[in-house]
Amino acid sequence: MLKNEMARLKKLEVRLLQAPDRQISLTDPDARCMATSGRGKGIVGYNVQTAVDARHHLIVAHEVTNVSYDRNQLSKMAMLAKQAIGSDTFDVVADRGYFRGEELRACDAAQLTTYVPKPQTSGSLAKGRFGKRDFIYKPKDDEYECPAGQRLIHRYTRQENGLTIHRYLSSTYPRCTMKSQCTTYDYRRVSRWEHEAVVEAVERRLDKEPWSMSVRRSTVEHPFGTLESRMGHTHFLTRTLPRARTEMSLHILAYNLKRVMAIMGTKPLMAAMRA
Repeated sequence: MLKNEMARLKKLEVRLLQAPDRQISLTDPDARCMATSGRGKGIVGYNVQTAVDARHHLIVAHEVTNVSYDRNQLSKMAMLAKQAIGSDTFDVVADRGYFRGEELRACDAAQLTTYVPKPQTSGSLAKGRFGKRDFIYKPKDDEYECPAGQRLIHRYTRQENGLTIHRYLSSTYPRCTMKSQCTTYDYRRVSRWEHEAVVEAVERRLDKEPWSMSVRRSTVEHPFGTLESRMGHTHFLTRTLPRARTEMSLHILAYNLKRVMAIMGTKPLMAAMRA
């Protein structure tokens, strides 16, 4: 029995190593590990994306994926919402999990106004040193001004993960009186993506309208809470991605129908459906 179990596990190991994302699910071949609110914890399942109308809390677009993170979903969901409501311009509000420069640029190119907070991942800030936001970019000179009033000039450009990144630094840093508050290295380097202006515009917009995050919470969390309650706080009843997508579509159809009935009444809705 032990030999048979070892042989079975060995075969599973081969399958695991061959999988592109090093994951296999014996219950549902399409399901993947999704991070939960608990640190270092997760649950095997799917990632449900929704675009919700802030006025009526109607779900105008949705998607079910087996990708655990959200950072590649912003422009896709925004385009689905744009197509669904037939509007050329509207505001797109999302949490920090959706923050990605390329996604923000795609929305900007589509003339969509985005409100997405930037994750604070800087090790310098955690240690009480200056962060990148303390360095002011001067577009006219293509230079950064540091908290000490010194200028960091463009030194070189390189490709990183398919992105064009410019590097800025100052030759006066070894002698700067504020160096201990800035970096432990000889020089402080500041990186700038070639389309960083798009990201900076999003940050400025959110600084002026911080209440937009409260709108996001009261908008998108409402349908999720309602759906989970109606589903019985349980898992999908179907397996594989196509079936899970169909199941979610039915849940959202029922949710939207009940919302519209609450908003305009049953008789006007039936009349509109016949028209």
